[in-house]
Amino acid sequence: MVGRFHLPPADGKSRYRLQVRLSRGQPPSGGVENVARLTYGSPVLPRNVKIIDQVRAEALHRGIPAADVERWLGLARPSALLTQGGDGPVVGVIRGPVMLPAAAEDPEYPLIATIDCAALPADVTDLPLPSDGQLLLFGWPEESGWGEARYVPADVAVEERAQYPPDFPPDDDEYAEVYYEIPQGDLHLTVDISLPYVKTVPGPPWSPPLPGDPPFEQMTEVWQAVLRKVPDGMFSAGGPTPLLLGGYGTDCNGFNPAWLGAHPSGRSGYDKSGGGGGEPDHGDWVVLAEFHGGRQGGASIHWVIQRADLKERRFDQARVLVYWNP
Repeated sequence: MVGRFHLPPADGKSRYRLQVRLSRGQPPSGGVENVARLTYGSPVLPRNVKIIDQVRAEALHRGIPAADVERWLGLARPSALLTQGGDGPVVGVIRGPVMLPAAAEDPEYPLIATIDCAALPADVTDLPLPSDGQLLLFGWPEESGWGEARYVPADVAVEERAQYPPDFPPDDDEYAEVYYEIPQGDLHLTVDISLPYVKTVPGPPWSPPLPGDPPFEQMTEVWQAVLRKVPDGMFSAGGPTPLLLGGYGTDCNGFNPAWLGAHPSGRSGYDKSGGGGGEPDHGDWVVLAEFHGGRQGGASIHWVIQRADLKERRFDQARVLVYWNP
């Protein structure tokens, strides 16, 4: 088990974000033409073109310089939005059976989701995800919860384990409430586009800005405003229990979850004056997945991992961040 650390203090509240697709390779460098190149082998989906156009129009309306807008849009990355509603193909399940190899240890935390890697389009994210097999995401969406990620290759025999770990009994009222708020059901895919979302806490030693700053915070506000109006997006009422794969990840108590993976203490030593700490960077850490359960006040689980570990299938190296805002 890894990733057991507390979030540093922050002013921000956890929110969610989403969207696009692009082919693997170097990130593009600007504008809608750029975003179109992010789609795997076919024209960008009209849904995502519309979102980008709305972001651009709203940003320009707010007086953000066009060059800054295009530079920020050039950071777009592919992302998969998985919900229990929608018309997309089924690519996984929330709280399905726990299927693991006979030699694997029993999980410490409940199973949140199982993803069928073979059902995902090849470039639905820009992460080096397995092309087949099952990705299992475990966790508990409360302040005291953590979790883990496991991968089972397609050619490995599995057996069903107990659905409820001993420390999370379903007949206990406290745990039963959480299970009730995470209903079982298939996960349907929406091909999405992701832009930086997090409002960072200014100043060292806390989270430095992501690329695209300035005007990072202004563009983040635009992104939020547009996403709230996307009918099949992250904030829509018709898609309970959203799960994201890839992209930038959403706000984790005011912090970028990939940055927290790189700096679990919450301190980077970054100094804008050049006195040490280097560039405001989260290195090779990426958001593998993100889950938003139905907890009152909002709850999120972020599974983050280094890209090299993901490529080598070292899922035991993932770190898990949990934020609950009761």
